[in-house]
Amino acid sequence: MTPSPRRPPPVLGGGTGRTCRAPEAGPLHVRLARSALCPDGLTSPDAVEAWLAEACDGNRMTVRRSPLSELPGWNVDPVTGDLTHESGAFFTVHGLEVEHRDAVVPRWEQPSWEQPIIDQPEIGILGLLVREFDGVPHCLVQTKAEPGNVGGVQIAPTVQATRSNYTRVHRGRPVPYLEQFRTPSRGRLLVDVRQSEHGAWFLRKRNRNMVVETTEDVELLPGFRWLTLHRLHRLLHRDDLVNMDLRSVLGSLPVSGSGLAAVQAPADGFQDALTRSLEASESLHSDTEVLHWITERRTRAGVRVRRVPLSGMAGWRHDGVTVTPEGDGPFEVVGVTVGTAGREVDGWSQPVIRPLGTSVAAFLVRPVDGVLHVLAQALAEPGCGDVLELAPTVQCTAQDLHRPDRPPFLDDVLAAAPERVRYAATLSEEGGRLFHARARYLIVEAAPGDGAEHPDFRWLTLRQFAALLPHSHYVNMQARTLLACLYSLAFA
Repeated sequence: MTPSPRRPPPVLGGGTGRTCRAPEAGPLHVRLARSALCPDGLTSPDAVEAWLAEACDGNRMTVRRSPLSELPGWNVDPVTGDLTHESGAFFTVHGLEVEHRDAVVPRWEQPSWEQPIIDQPEIGILGLLVREFDGVPHCLVQTKAEPGNVGGVQIAPTVQATRSNYTRVHRGRPVPYLEQFRTPSRGRLLVDVRQSEHGAWFLRKRNRNMVVETTEDVELLPGFRWLTLHRLHRLLHRDDLVNMDLRSVLGSLPVSGSGLAAVQAPADGFQDALTRSLEASESLHSDTEVLHWITERRTRAGVRVRRVPLSGMAGWRHDGVTVTPEGDGPFEVVGVTVGTAGREVDGWSQPVIRPLGTSVAAFLVRPVDGVLHVLAQALAEPGCGDVLELAPTVQCTAQDLHRPDRPPFLDDVLAAAPERVRYAATLSEEGGRLFHARARYLIVEAAPGDGAEHPDFRWLTLRQFAALLPHSHYVNMQARTLLACLYSLAFA
């Protein structure tokens, strides 16, 4: 593909004078590695900071708590207590009964329980537009405020929209750049896969994660910037800045393949092992053995779910103001009323899930014959689309930290010496349906003797993760976030 001959390519991103052209030759993963190694690109670090400051100063979103029974546009069913939107679109909050026989599930002390869950069967679009400038791929991202965000404004993908949003059920303004993903044949489709959201809070919720490369002239709208992967990777190390949806897409990028060692000289032994993990065919377990393990765990995991009324759930109180756990529960359901400007609509009300505390998500990693391996967990969650997905080594709620039956490897992670902690940041989860949901994300080198496998855990290379990512229902949201963080270490 070549640039449009109708007019010269525009100068974008603060007057740097850089121009775009047809993509450079070479494998896609090597081109992405060049972007991950480019410190400035079209938008300099100072320009990025100015852009973020401007977005925070201009954020006019207001969020106030409201009783569930008083949310305009929402109905509380008089019999079941379920929360539904009057349009019949968006999502529903109802109760779920969960039973398990032989599965690791988060993380109640009984073999069955009831809980609220968000039921949103429609599939949204998380789209990232890519374009080369001076031979370096850049990603078009935006600053976006969501009612549940910590800090208000975070960095989001080019398009982040539910089906109800982009089909304009709310009769609001159209979603910018949507047609780049509704008609991806206009460019080169790099990624297109349905990925899950948090299985503890969403019932079989999926989003279409898409990456499209374009050579078209693209108008740079207010609030959007072209950034290299290097710059996005650096921003991933800051608390509550890169939102969950962008992390999901970054974690799904096809960055694995041969030839990466020739692109950069690794800085130390850890980085060398990380690069080899992206390249290598050598692994502790073969690909066939990994797929057999996942299939075996899914077959053995006797998880059953059944819809139940939101009112009258065992262990919960629904008083029309909130839906709150009785005792030490992990979250509650509350209502919020939102006022804003610059979004598809200028205000709305909705229920949200509010986690009660900061969770933990961590990968234990270690080199095996010079190739970095990641300890993955086969974790069944009530909202999983296919019983279970690969999750971080440790994925637990704030309540799990204080229980006597602590999750496996939690102590290995939390007690790690500082020099073994390769990544640490507190990141916000999805801000459109969750309120101030945060997790402490960690990547920790295993000490000698840590990380012994048992049936629900296996050591995988990053290439093996990369082979699973083009397929739905294999790698969960928290693991995709940590994969994006690992990529940021590979190309530091």
